[in-house]
Amino acid sequence: MTILIHPTAVIHPSAELHPTVQIGAYAVIGENVKIGPDTVVGAHAVLEGPMEIGARNQIFPGAALGLETQDLKYKGAPSFVKIGDDNRIREYVTVNRATEAGEATIIGNSNLLMAYVHVAHNCVIEDHVVIANSVGLAGNVHVESKAVIGGLVGVHQFVHIGHLAMVGGMSKISRDVPPYTLVDGNPVRVRSLNLVGLKRANFTSAELVSLKKAFRILYRSGLPLNQALEQLDLLPETEHLQHLRRFLHLSQRQGRRGSIPGKRLKDDTEE
Repeated sequence: MTILIHPTAVIHPSAELHPTVQIGAYAVIGENVKIGPDTVVGAHAVLEGPMEIGARNQIFPGAALGLETQDLKYKGAPSFVKIGDDNRIREYVTVNRATEAGEATIIGNSNLLMAYVHVAHNCVIEDHVVIANSVGLAGNVHVESKAVIGGLVGVHQFVHIGHLAMVGGMSKISRDVPPYTLVDGNPVRVRSLNLVGLKRANFTSAELVSLKKAFRILYRSGLPLNQALEQLDLLPETEHLQHLRRFLHLSQRQGRRGSIPGKRLKDDTEE
């Protein structure tokens, strides 16, 4: 089977392309890039290695993936990018390599990165994440599966965005976003549970009731966060409640940025 490469594309001899890969006009595939089956690379896209891209990805025109990090600490170390399967990476998305040797910027499976999204060094995007137009993820941001980030959002370095969280457009995210919540505004606050997302993810009525009780304790009781977390221990254990509690505990550790407050917490201070 012939590789479907436009005659104007430039392919480095060390690049490994599956026979079903399609490469558009004037695309540039650099050294040590590996691309899996049925992936389509659009016109004028630039892919630099070391980078590994899985199967059935759609990379739209003008995307620039795998270029070296913008981190000023970068000294030329052999870092890389790893992209999974079934992702849609739209026009002019940029994904940078990690900073230190052996480290990676990672994008999982079945994600949608809309136009002009920037993914900086050492970011981790899990699976089924939607990131809307012109979002900027600074270095070392971790986005858990099924999160949705609205357009024109800026995310501070080392921030952690939880599973099934929803971030409203044009928000400034400088602290961790708790899983299952909807956050919005400037300064950003936890507004509610992401009920639409939870129902679409087929959460049961019992699971929703459990998370609603946890939400009221965390964001409507007026308790300081450490006391609210103690109250969560009194609720019946569920998988999702366990994940929420673990996430919030990790956010409070030394060196972390802490989690976004709710609008009625006693320790709700301006950022």
